[in-house]
Amino acid sequence: MLAESGVRSLPADRFDLEVGEVGYVIPTDGSPEFRAAIAERYGRDPEEVVLTCGTQEADYLTFMALLNEGDHSVVVSPTYQSLASVPAAIGDVTEVRTEPPKWELSVDAIAEAIRPETRVVILTNPSNPTGKYLGSETMQALYDLVEENDAYLLVDEVYRMLSDDPYAPAASLGQRAISTAGVSKSYGLAGARLGWVVADKELADTVRKWKDYTTISPPILGQHIARQALGEQEADILHANRAHAKANRERVAKFVDRYDLDWFEPTGVNGFPTVPDGFENGKEFCRSLFEAESVVLAPGDVFGYPNRFRIGFGLHTDELEEGLERIGRHIKTHS
Repeated sequence: MLAESGVRSLPADRFDLEVGEVGYVIPTDGSPEFRAAIAERYGRDPEEVVLTCGTQEADYLTFMALLNEGDHSVVVSPTYQSLASVPAAIGDVTEVRTEPPKWELSVDAIAEAIRPETRVVILTNPSNPTGKYLGSETMQALYDLVEENDAYLLVDEVYRMLSDDPYAPAASLGQRAISTAGVSKSYGLAGARLGWVVADKELADTVRKWKDYTTISPPILGQHIARQALGEQEADILHANRAHAKANRERVAKFVDRYDLDWFEPTGVNGFPTVPDGFENGKEFCRSLFEAESVVLAPGDVFGYPNRFRIGFGLHTDELEEGLERIGRHIKTHS
């Protein structure tokens, strides 16, 4: 399953799982103490933090709270599909494409895309699927731009903590920046279903209202596990996960070189290589690979880049090596 986009899952037995009664989290936006601990990471107030059922819900609720019919969004692509499709279902979307080999983002291109009715500029950082990690200078320029235009900057930062030296999070830049994140991708705790939104209080309060119509509260067990993962266990978890990601990234880099593919060496656990010779596009390559070798990759077509595919390398190393061997075998049969 090399389409999996997170780091390999941690065993449950490393955590205390005793939560008492299995009911709603009260208050339903998350434990005040835990929200305060998260807020401190962003230099924000606890009332500007809402706990959610994963980063996916954090993004969705933010869109519901932020956008109305007729509002315009600017989305940096390629990106995780829902970050473009949900705003497009509500209003109008302009995609600003980044291009290989370095996937650099032009702030000028964002400025050209902004309209009077633009409500938000949206991106993932580090990027899913490319692994490009935009630096502090670019992020500050983006924030200054959206602030000048009375818009918001929404940054999904779920992979941020896999960087050996993470930049300051977006929400620390000011009140017009929104950060969403969680414990799935960087911490190996996707099953905990625990994420969060950090936004100005007015927007956070609207997110709270929308959450009453989706999942009501974050999962009580997920919150309990996440508090440990972001507390006394964080240093050990991140040290191990970063080392694991680095070692597996090196394996994939050698594979990319061996088969004369091209990619941008990523931050995180996703890469976006070119489709091998002998295949029409990513969809054909990924479908034929699955049929022949039972290996699942994500075709670049779903991200709007048909000559590429996304490979996840956060899984266990033996599974990655087996998957790479099968992919190599399939490439050779078409060369």
